[in-house]
Amino acid sequence: MVKSIKNRFSIKPTRVRALVTLGTGAFLLGAVVPLATALGTGAINVSNVGLAASPAADQPQALDAKLFALMDTPGVDAFPTVVSSERLCRRPVGLPSAVENRPANALFQGAALGTAAATLGTEAIAQLGAEPWPGIHAQATAARVPVLMYHDVLTPPEVFFDLTPEDFENHLQTILDNGLTPISPDQLVQHLRTGAPLPEKPVLITLDDGYVGHYEHVLPLLQKYQVPATFFVFPGKVDGDVAGRSTLTWAQLRTMAAEPLVTIASHSVTHPADLRDLSDEDLAYEVVESKRRLESELGIPIRYFSYPSGHYDERVAQAVADAGYLAAFTMRQQDEQFAGASESLLAIERFGQSSLAALVDVAWGGPPAAGVAPVAVADSEFNFATPIEQQRLDGGGQSFTLISGGHPVTIHANSRYQLPEILAGSNITGAVDGGFFSLQYLDSNVMIGPVLSQSTQQFVPGYTGEITKLNSRPLVLMAPQGVLFVPFDAARHNTLAGLARELPGVTDAFVAAAWLVKDGLPQPASSFGTLFDYDARRHRAFWGINTAGQPVVGVTHTIVDSVELGKMLYQSGLRDAVMLDSGASTSLAYQGDSLVGYIPRPVPHLVGLVPPDANDGSPCPLVVDGENPTTVKRELKLRNE
Repeated sequence: MVKSIKNRFSIKPTRVRALVTLGTGAFLLGAVVPLATALGTGAINVSNVGLAASPAADQPQALDAKLFALMDTPGVDAFPTVVSSERLCRRPVGLPSAVENRPANALFQGAALGTAAATLGTEAIAQLGAEPWPGIHAQATAARVPVLMYHDVLTPPEVFFDLTPEDFENHLQTILDNGLTPISPDQLVQHLRTGAPLPEKPVLITLDDGYVGHYEHVLPLLQKYQVPATFFVFPGKVDGDVAGRSTLTWAQLRTMAAEPLVTIASHSVTHPADLRDLSDEDLAYEVVESKRRLESELGIPIRYFSYPSGHYDERVAQAVADAGYLAAFTMRQQDEQFAGASESLLAIERFGQSSLAALVDVAWGGPPAAGVAPVAVADSEFNFATPIEQQRLDGGGQSFTLISGGHPVTIHANSRYQLPEILAGSNITGAVDGGFFSLQYLDSNVMIGPVLSQSTQQFVPGYTGEITKLNSRPLVLMAPQGVLFVPFDAARHNTLAGLARELPGVTDAFVAAAWLVKDGLPQPASSFGTLFDYDARRHRAFWGINTAGQPVVGVTHTIVDSVELGKMLYQSGLRDAVMLDSGASTSLAYQGDSLVGYIPRPVPHLVGLVPPDANDGSPCPLVVDGENPTTVKRELKLRNE
């Protein structure tokens, strides 16, 4: 492995090198680089032209703005214990202008990934079950996404892989006439990280080396057909330090970089014949200085790299990663592969331009993404914009209080306290004690099972030695636009990624005791299984969603068993309700005051309701007092440590 070069690199003097392979077959075709897992991803090559293809669209599909959402950080699965969820809580500032102002007929509106990440960061698909960087998501391996590689476009051609402007225009017409949708590298990398499907027949167009024909011929054709493309440039050629064929000027590159259809990327500094042969110092120079120089000259981020002649190994890929690139592209001499068959995001496969005819009928954007159904129903089945109301119900020998409305949130305090203590200085109007917690220590905030809260913006996994005992209990998941209650599965739900796959955008999660009302029906005794004391008459705490889509928290003021409570809540209009920590822990607070007539056991966790007038539109609307000692962040105690 090459040593980290982020902080130790110093720019070397410009050096002049003759690129003797320029314009030769050796320049175009790199030797095959077989790596350990390169062919272990279910690759489909161009010989599989008999595969059934999806029907071609009448015209290229418009870009889905959500596909811009990409955070250049490791996937959430990359962290084994405490995971920050702060990115999920970033407010989508400027989202309406970024999305709604995009022309409806535009095929592609830019590659400004940084801006999109800032505006869509809260719903970034890359955070929602993304494969740990730089891995390829399993869903993406099933797709067939070709990345096409071109070189010079000029009249007359000089070598066999050159194209005339007429030839290149014919390629664009072939792509569009056959229903393919040209995409950006941002979209491709988003797809490879998350498995999110691309348009029905996607294709990525790339051009290497920075020839003047890219400005004089390719750019006007991209603008004519509104097709995006990626240009891999090496600054040594633009500077005139590398001898060879025609080259772009910096002025031309700046014009191209300003075109929303264009993505400029790095191709090293001097295009060495083989990066693997370089010393660590020279390798660092080629990958770091190229990025630095392009960003300095063009004023844009450079996120992608292409290995000269396709040559790379583990050391070279590590240097590219250390230099801060999000992804890198390679090429093969034989057995070309679709992008989903790539070894990783640091070795995305490409096809030579001559493969286009064999690809038009087999390109495919992949199967529907798994685990996104909850988002589709959230907008119509939940209402988090109504005022908060308190209601006490008495009858049939029972008494209980419901607090409804607002936006549901949770607080995971740093120890155990009374609810009014935890709520002091927050924007929560009403709250109930939350999930079950460990009684091993008096000052413990350790929960029974995994927990994710807006107050800490951290995911804490459950203790693996006992967590399987929680299987089938209700897993409570909250997101900006909806709530989901699903049976807990220790094998799937003890990571932030596992939670996010169930409910994209999840901001809060914990495991409750049992369903009281499920899918609009009160639950019978048989549904409680071996839950301790479910049939005992006790004070009970609960929360759920009513038939109006509003969140509801509450407690009983009289003692009741779980089955009877479920019937009461069903009759009170709850369509889903789960039981929280009850008995001595049963607590309810409204506008800072306790609503129970006793001093309950202190608790470390609560479910609260934030009123609409205290919600600034953030995906995580909870606001806590930074001086409140109950929520001051400190090292969380983990049961498995």
